[in-house]
Amino acid sequence: MNMSSKVIVTIFGASGDLAHRKLYPSLFRLYKTGNLSEHFAVIGTARRPWSKEYFESVVVESISDLANSPEQAQEFASHFYYQSHDVNDTEHYIKLRELQNQLNDTYQAEHNKLFFLSMAPQFFGTIAKHLKSEGIVDGKGFERLIVEKPFGTDLETASQLNKELEETFEEEQIFRIDHYLGKEMIQSIFALRFANLIFENVWNRDYIDNVQITFAERLGVEERGGYYDESGALRDMVQNHTLQLLSLLAMDKPASFTKEDIRKEKVKVFEQLVNPSDEELKKQFIRGQYRSGKIQGKKDISYRSEPNVNPESMTETFASGAFFVDSDRFRGVPFFFRTGKRLTKKGTHVNVVFKQMDSIFGQEIAPNVLTIYIQPNEGFSLSVNGKEVGEQFQIAPISFDYETDATATGASPEPYEKLIYDVLNNDSTNFSHWNEVKASWSLIDRIEHMWSENQVPLHEYKSGTMGPQASFDLLKDYNAEWVWQPAIEE
Repeated sequence: MNMSSKVIVTIFGASGDLAHRKLYPSLFRLYKTGNLSEHFAVIGTARRPWSKEYFESVVVESISDLANSPEQAQEFASHFYYQSHDVNDTEHYIKLRELQNQLNDTYQAEHNKLFFLSMAPQFFGTIAKHLKSEGIVDGKGFERLIVEKPFGTDLETASQLNKELEETFEEEQIFRIDHYLGKEMIQSIFALRFANLIFENVWNRDYIDNVQITFAERLGVEERGGYYDESGALRDMVQNHTLQLLSLLAMDKPASFTKEDIRKEKVKVFEQLVNPSDEELKKQFIRGQYRSGKIQGKKDISYRSEPNVNPESMTETFASGAFFVDSDRFRGVPFFFRTGKRLTKKGTHVNVVFKQMDSIFGQEIAPNVLTIYIQPNEGFSLSVNGKEVGEQFQIAPISFDYETDATATGASPEPYEKLIYDVLNNDSTNFSHWNEVKASWSLIDRIEHMWSENQVPLHEYKSGTMGPQASFDLLKDYNAEWVWQPAIEE
């Protein structure tokens, strides 16, 4: 049994959707497992003039289906305190400090503080500055900061943001969340790669032909049209999730399973990303936007008709491309990716396609493929070649499949619960280091720039398909094809 943490958690943006849907339930799960018990309190701040009672009722409501009893929910919520807060007002930080000190004494939290910035990034710098100047961050106890993505919209804004945070916090105290890194399956990638001789020894350019990463969403932009139209698929999904996942697949074996060694190898991958010429960039990266389409008799509207989207928008809802890593392990191996909205089926898959073997059988042999499922199901499958039953010698593919069932996954922690747990334990393995963020932006910025100047076409694709034809053609240029092609439901 681990020790329960002594800490005062301050959530900026406590009245928001994220806090309600994810943070309060995750903190409650940590409370149920005893990782938080007597010595913790949560300060919620936002503009709204809520009372402590009202804030408690919001928290109780958000955990109603998780609590064993109303008493348990109420007991947990009693640890929550609210303060109406204007992030620009110095007075408010002085009040916040008084509340912080008072709760520290009440709950004997040993001056440990955790700050969660669950609001627009333009406020991060202001908040960090005031936390220091008003003496809330005082060097007593541990002090850690959790920030949400998006971390900047390009290298320049990300660097500015980072500079502002680093005036108050050291890099080691900053935890940049990337939701996909909290997933169970990401950790399974480590197990799969580094605990199995059969993969460990062929995980390189001599045996692997290409790697394919797909983040497919079935839904359109829903009510996020305004935000999405400013951001697009490349910033929303590629700069962070796709490249983070790529780094786990491409990295060398870390010296040990510790955050320092893992981070060292991940950062190396980012630094080894090949920076192609402008001409290559135009060929290697594809953008698309969904048009209307009929799925199972129901019509989907086009992206440009979505609420809060500019009717002449050139924002991409689909991005696809090929990254290369200039390392001894993977030089020359394409890491293909595609991500988009309104695709055929929701799912995050990785396909590792091994090289084709020379055949002695007078028939072509399909390459072995290792598929890693990350969402919605978790697991993996390996396709191998065997013989069909019968007199004729006929090769047929067989597949070994393993998927975790819902009961097991139900037992695995929610991403936010795991991430907060890691921060409390000062484990940054599942967070992005500034060096990774910096390296990933420099390449993405070049593509973004090219797209914003319309130097390449914006391809259309019908809702319910797996993206524009150009994405399929891209792989043909490398003598490859997408392994995952779910059947289109008309």
